[in-house]
Amino acid sequence: MNLIGEHTDYSGGFVLPMAIPLGTTVEIGLREDRRVRAFSANLEREGVCEYTLGSEARGRGWLDYVQGVTWALAQSHPLPVGFDLRLVTDIPLGSGLSSSAALEVALLRGLRDALALGLDDVTVALLGRRAENDFVGAPVGIMDQFASSLADDRTALFVDTRSLAYERIPFPSSLELVVINSGISHSHAGGEYRTRREECERAAALLGVPELRDVGPEAEPRLADLPEPLNRRARHVVSENARVLLAVSALRAEDPARLGALFYASHESMRDDFEISIPEIDLLVELARADADVFGARLTGGGFGGSVVVLARAGRGAVAAHRITAACAAQGGGTPVVLLPAMTSG
Repeated sequence: MNLIGEHTDYSGGFVLPMAIPLGTTVEIGLREDRRVRAFSANLEREGVCEYTLGSEARGRGWLDYVQGVTWALAQSHPLPVGFDLRLVTDIPLGSGLSSSAALEVALLRGLRDALALGLDDVTVALLGRRAENDFVGAPVGIMDQFASSLADDRTALFVDTRSLAYERIPFPSSLELVVINSGISHSHAGGEYRTRREECERAAALLGVPELRDVGPEAEPRLADLPEPLNRRARHVVSENARVLLAVSALRAEDPARLGALFYASHESMRDDFEISIPEIDLLVELARADADVFGARLTGGGFGGSVVVLARAGRGAVAAHRITAACAAQGGGTPVVLLPAMTSG
């Protein structure tokens, strides 16, 4: 789950994700032939799906992520045998919480262990992104796979997506994270996500830089000269990179008010400049803003649906989440679901 730094990774920028206690588990049994037989406990009705190593072909839904992993491995670590695979996940699909990256990383870890492949965690992330970019066809950056491979649920992972340098920043014990799924799914492989990436690349070309990472906040007057909507797309990425750096400082200083203000500013930028939010997400953020136990809230993930991350006072996250979701449903905002902290009956 990304704390802050949205749509910056494919422009070589900064991100600040963190792991949450949801995940994907794979069980692998090696075979003597080159067949792969895969079963998803979450999609039982589809039964067992099969293919042969070296004959991967797109267009088979969730199986494409499995095929993408074996296809990517074939370029550098070809598998000597096939395998039987069972997977189960408690990450809602399309929730903006990196469910596809979790599948890729879990499978790569399982194959690494089963076949002693000798892959380090950074290489696992890179292979997962290659599977999603070049096989599945989703033009994502490195953040999701990098976070799935290297993040933990006690620290925020500050990543320079250009150099792949990273640092773990302690998350203050005075704060608690709330994650609310709007119930509206998004897809990285969809057209709008691809369009935003292309717009960022065009903006960088017009500015004469390799990536928008190379444009600092001091160059904001230049952004105004770009045509619509490239000026606003670039302004989001440039300002979001700056917000990530400020968020790292706020975490180190254990300053929840400053961090929360950055969350709200990030959401407004995604809503107005990058145009990836939706009314249901905006409503959740505004309801969070009105809650006395909340410091900040923002859309997290690729946008066009998904989830919001809320920064709450420690020990008050569950009650704040209940108030926010109840008010959202009462105002016609659908039926959002609290994913974190886990809600208990009574």
